[in-house]
Amino acid sequence: MNQTVNSKQKAKSRNQSRWGYVWTYGGLSAIALLMLFPLLWLVSTAFKSPTENIFQFPPQLLPSQPTLQNFVQVWQTNPFGRYLFNSTFIAVLTVGLNVLFCSLAAYPLARLNFRGRDAIFSGIVSTIMIPFQIVMIPLYVLTVQLGLRNTYLGIIFPSIASAFGIFLLRQAFQGVPKELEEAARIDGCSEVGIWWFVMLPAIRPALVTLAIFVFIGSWSDFLWPLIVVDRPEYYTLPLGVAMLAGTFSLDWRLIAAGSVISIAPILLFFLFMQRYIVPTDSGSGVKG
Repeated sequence: MNQTVNSKQKAKSRNQSRWGYVWTYGGLSAIALLMLFPLLWLVSTAFKSPTENIFQFPPQLLPSQPTLQNFVQVWQTNPFGRYLFNSTFIAVLTVGLNVLFCSLAAYPLARLNFRGRDAIFSGIVSTIMIPFQIVMIPLYVLTVQLGLRNTYLGIIFPSIASAFGIFLLRQAFQGVPKELEEAARIDGCSEVGIWWFVMLPAIRPALVTLAIFVFIGSWSDFLWPLIVVDRPEYYTLPLGVAMLAGTFSLDWRLIAAGSVISIAPILLFFLFMQRYIVPTDSGSGVKG
């Protein structure tokens, strides 16, 4: 009798657990679909022909007459190839400089003992709370005085290092076992050698995470390039997409096509880099 009651209770518990999973994943799927709807509508609009109503309700996500003419027209009437090159060059250089300078700043703040280390780190982290709009005018004046207006370096200048990157990499450096550092010193490795050959490989997931954040931020930045650049040959993709509003008098199909061209590299970059965001066994070289 007791076995029968226990089996019924177990079956009831399994059913409740199963329905709990259904409700949980169903709710999460609905939230994900709601968040992705604007992107789906954008992609759908980019492939719709001029005869289709893009503002109908309920919205039709699947174009009845899909066409690539919107992409062709945008690419032929605007120098999107130049915009793509500018954005790629600026984003890649910004990522490289960020990873280099942030790691160089984070390593001594995490692994070396010197007077004022914590105060310096606190001062750096506190700058995260300062909005960019406050330092925008001084940065512009400094950029003009350095002769960097309408140059690639002028666009990159405010982003060559970030307080967030220093904070992220410092926390990652602190998680590396000290035995690896001590073993490298015994082998005669210098501080620069330890940073390059030991520390950087050990914090690869943090470096990749920082690279993704910096790449997305640099690629989608609109305000600073708009301020520091007024020559079309230096326009990035966000500025090029903004120009479409005036060029085509708010033809949303063409603007959507330009937006898809702009966001596609970000998605590809993330899909390529996400495989490297995995924990590394930084203690694998330590003998037990």
